[in-house]
Amino acid sequence: MGMNIVVVESPAKAKTIEKYLGKDYKVLASYGHVRDLVPKEGAVDTENSYAMKYEIIEKNQKHVDAIAKALKKADTLLLATDPDREGEAISWHLHELLKERGLLKNKDVHRVVFYEITKRAVQDAVANPRELSNLLVNAQQTRRALDYLFGFNMSPLLWKKIRQGLSAGRVQTPALRLIVEREKEIDAFQRQEYWTIEADVGDAPAMFTARLAEYGGNRVEQFSFVNESQAHTVRDDLQAAALPAQQTADAGTRRVRVNAIEKKQRKRNPTAPFTTSTLQQEAARKLGFTAQRTMMTAQRLYEGMDTDEGAVGLISYMRTDSVTLAQDALTEIRDLIRERYGAENLPDEARIYKTKAKNAQEAHEAIRPTSVERTPDSLKGRLNPDQLKLYDLIWKRTVACQMVHALFDMVALDLLPVGKPDTARLRATGSTLVKPGFMAVYQEGQDDARIGDDDDRTLPVVSEGDILTLGEVRADQHFTEPPPRFTEASLVKTLEEYGIGRPSTYASIISTLKNREYVEMDGKRFIPTEVALIVIGFLTNHFERYVDYDFTAQMEDTLDEISRGEHEWVPVLDEFWGPFHQLVTEKEATVSREEAGQARELGIDPKSGKPVSVRLGRYGPFVQIGTREDEDKPKFAGLRPGQKMARIELDEALELFKLPRKLGETAEGEPVSASIGRFGPYVRFGDKFASIREDDPYTITLERALVIIAEKKEADANRLILDFEAEGIQVLNGRYGPYITNKEKNAKVPKDREPKSLTLAECIELLAKAPVRKKRGGKKKVAKKAAKKKAKKKAKKKTKKKSRKKAKKKAGAKTAKAAASSPD
Repeated sequence: MGMNIVVVESPAKAKTIEKYLGKDYKVLASYGHVRDLVPKEGAVDTENSYAMKYEIIEKNQKHVDAIAKALKKADTLLLATDPDREGEAISWHLHELLKERGLLKNKDVHRVVFYEITKRAVQDAVANPRELSNLLVNAQQTRRALDYLFGFNMSPLLWKKIRQGLSAGRVQTPALRLIVEREKEIDAFQRQEYWTIEADVGDAPAMFTARLAEYGGNRVEQFSFVNESQAHTVRDDLQAAALPAQQTADAGTRRVRVNAIEKKQRKRNPTAPFTTSTLQQEAARKLGFTAQRTMMTAQRLYEGMDTDEGAVGLISYMRTDSVTLAQDALTEIRDLIRERYGAENLPDEARIYKTKAKNAQEAHEAIRPTSVERTPDSLKGRLNPDQLKLYDLIWKRTVACQMVHALFDMVALDLLPVGKPDTARLRATGSTLVKPGFMAVYQEGQDDARIGDDDDRTLPVVSEGDILTLGEVRADQHFTEPPPRFTEASLVKTLEEYGIGRPSTYASIISTLKNREYVEMDGKRFIPTEVALIVIGFLTNHFERYVDYDFTAQMEDTLDEISRGEHEWVPVLDEFWGPFHQLVTEKEATVSREEAGQARELGIDPKSGKPVSVRLGRYGPFVQIGTREDEDKPKFAGLRPGQKMARIELDEALELFKLPRKLGETAEGEPVSASIGRFGPYVRFGDKFASIREDDPYTITLERALVIIAEKKEADANRLILDFEAEGIQVLNGRYGPYITNKEKNAKVPKDREPKSLTLAECIELLAKAPVRKKRGGKKKVAKKAAKKKAKKKAKKKTKKKSRKKAKKKAGAKTAKAAASSPD
């Protein structure tokens, strides 16, 4: 048997798989994608059926070369990249590159797919290969073209109209829109006051809490009592009604009668095994993992880890929309439940969960352990903390999903005051876990769960007609709360509910939003930046259709249809590109920078009579007095932390121009002022500066400023070792040790010398030998770029001569190979 080359995506996976296949197989890694669209305009030729111009990814050139070299000595190429669209595209791109080099002639080429890296799965896949799927490749290329056409046209428009360096993405932008619109809901939210009435009932230790459910014949709703006066009247009425006849409030004991007892049993079923989305959500809730951290950890568990059995994949493929489990996995899980948790915790039949995803080609199986016999405890010491935590989560969810339901006894008591039963009705609810079932192994977390949402508590055993003591009656004030900001878990959940993107893209969407500084984090919650508010405002005003949630979701469905052969890909791009391109061209001509940046006029400055406006600049939002057309240059002031463009008013804006504030003088007569500069707030004394870290330049007092100045002077004094003032030379204590400086050059103090003992002559000599200090700024980068370009040109000239000779030799052979591979 000849040599077989197997190509996977990662070296970790290659190591595991090679062990299963034996000496006739060599497994190599492509290290992800091998080529991509050229990163410039025209990479997708809209005039020529969307022909795409690809180039090899530079960092992966050597890996492609290694595969090409190995293939020369092999008979068969097995493309075994991931079992999804991206994986199919990687295999196709590699196939095309190798075909261009003429390396596939007389070679058997097959596509093999496995959803877990176990010996059985890998050997089955190799024994049952298929052809490359043009349908999956077409779907992936359509996605890539859509993303390219959207990004390469929308992003430059944002640069021109708002600010350099911004980006827009077909899926990223609707995700950001969700965050921005939630923030607007929070800003617009009006708090509403409401009151609840609760009472302690019974005697210790069997006391429980009951809530007012009915008053004066009307059901009590959230806003039945909206102020203190109402609530206290109701409380007093209830207390009076609970007094038995002929008893006074001072002497009597308040009582309630058990009017009705409602008992029922409630079942709670286990949740389905993990999909990519639910794994990301649950890892965020329970482990505090970001989506990216979850996917990186899951990737390693899938690719293979060292165990007692050697390298083995611990979980099935982690990019999936499916909640189904393979039959052999179900059998193994049921055997483990029977053995470990008892037959009473095993349902009569395996639980079958239905997949919501339409695309069965990509949704093969849920995320599960490749063998539940590998318990989390058995892997301690083999996995790092993140890997063990995530594996434990997957293992427990998988086992729990095949266990019996949990069973609760639910009890509800209706209580009436004994004196005047028609006044009010109290209600107490409780539940007791009778049979834990799957909950003995696993319970799903919740987003933004409120205290009391699931009020599991035990009530004492009572009978209808029993008289119980009514203890303290409380009237409690509450206020409604705005909707919570998104966390990674709740954002992923919402994206999935809307059908925006696909689970495999959520981690990269969230990373992009953070990296582009569209969002800041308040703990684990997303807060949109001013830039995000402006960008989404611009896009929703002018490109509503293309950032609409339904449009994005429908496009995902269309991509799925292409992958199933239900749609041709070129008409889909035609339908998108024509109207989109026309709209971009129109908006570029008609929308001004001021309109796009949503500059807002706040009023007139009373001192100068000039307009005051707030707008977004290169370094963030700022307030401006005057306009560009004025004779005098406009005045500018940056917004303070916490101030928002949409909410700032004229009086707040004018306060910003009070800097620099004159505070007084130092004891030496140096003028002292406070202001904000490029590097943050500072105090100035004479011609020197001291940074302010904890104080506000708008409110800092002279006394506090003098303390900061004294600390700065002390630090400077400790920094200065020697000062040759006439020659402009100093010996200073620096961050990395003592050094000599004349402001143009810096020289290190020799290790064998005490800095204080240096003479002027020695300092001059050491500075003469030191290099000139490099200036800060862009020149360095420009020089580096120019040097790189020069070196590249030189190298090109050298290789040109060699390549001409080689080209002549190869020309004949290449023509023959091209003719052989031509469809004609």
